[in-house]
Amino acid sequence: MAGAPKPPKTGGHGQRGATIAIYSVKGGVGKTTLAANLAWNAAACSGRRTLLWDLDAASGAGFLLGVPPDKHHEAGKVFSKERDPARLIRPTAYDRLDILPADESLRALDAQFLHIGKRRRLAKLTESLARDYDRILLDCPPVLNEISAQVLRAADLVIVPLPPSPLSARALDLVVQQVADDGARHAPILPVHSMLDLRRSLHKAARDANPDWPAIPYASAVEQCAVRQCPVGAFAPASPAAQAFAALWRAIDARLGKMPAR
Repeated sequence: MAGAPKPPKTGGHGQRGATIAIYSVKGGVGKTTLAANLAWNAAACSGRRTLLWDLDAASGAGFLLGVPPDKHHEAGKVFSKERDPARLIRPTAYDRLDILPADESLRALDAQFLHIGKRRRLAKLTESLARDYDRILLDCPPVLNEISAQVLRAADLVIVPLPPSPLSARALDLVVQQVADDGARHAPILPVHSMLDLRRSLHKAARDANPDWPAIPYASAVEQCAVRQCPVGAFAPASPAAQAFAALWRAIDARLGKMPAR
């Protein structure tokens, strides 16, 4: 973690930071790109002290921010309390934005959660980290198991990216059902049209069916994130994609500010 003193909290979500999960049971929906760009906006545009926690063993979030995975493969030890998560957090090239990177040890995370037997282990960890961060964003693997159950218990808000397709719609239904099945506390779910191309009839029909959902356009600038290992807003701030990410973050932040503390 960066050694500079932490600024005072700027968030209005009770007296602690808020946790936002970017989650889908379907891969290839733009989840990691969305997570990295929202985290950048939280830090750069809203001035929030922000942590992006990569829970996907593929380590995509770290790659997009130019932070390689930890060569010691200790990410999984956080959950067994063998390792303090704060000791694995690393600064990014951007002010107020840190990352807790993933590594291949997270491939066994589902089994690890089941072995630990603590239904709110991830929630307890995010609550602890929220003393130092205004916003914690979880980049989640596309799974439907104990990992996703832990994520949904930890989150204050669940962002579900949905490219227009029948399979994506089914993926949203599965997320909604899992949240409902998990108990009395329901984290709000915010669907987001991702990779939206209004030149395509299926995409236009999906947009017309849910015009109030936020949308991130299909754009070359978004694809360039992986090439440049950089958020869109940092290299193309005037692009429609950068403006869409910024507008989505403002809506998320405003919504969190109105929510009661857990």
